[in-house]
Amino acid sequence: MYGLELPSPEKEVFFEKVWLIVRQIPAGQVATYGQISGYIPAPDPITPEDYEANRARWVGNAMAASPKGVPWQRVINSQGKISIRQGAQTQRQLLESEGVTFDHRDRIDLKRFGWSGPDSDWLRSNGFISPDEPKQLRLL
Repeated sequence: MYGLELPSPEKEVFFEKVWLIVRQIPAGQVATYGQISGYIPAPDPITPEDYEANRARWVGNAMAASPKGVPWQRVINSQGKISIRQGAQTQRQLLESEGVTFDHRDRIDLKRFGWSGPDSDWLRSNGFISPDEPKQLRLL
């Protein structure tokens, strides 16, 4: 079991894949950590169970390390909230500047602002998993 850390060089490869997907999220829309991780196949040494248990967390780690040009602010948690951490207020300000609104519970309406994801052909051509593929293929 790998826990919170991906081994190197898988970590670098995984992070690059995350950033490639996140660069596709348009301004004014958001995606969740789990949504992003669902497009990425499990790295070779990772068991399906370990991947399922940790993949959203690993996307969060990639967002924390994202280079310039990656719209990190557009990735939020599955509750439609910004995760509590350093930079959360900046993330909110960036999202609000893009027209994203928050309700009285500090949540983003995922039905209104949620990104539907990249086109299936784009996903496949870049080595990702398309949502229309059966779930068992995602974890192979």
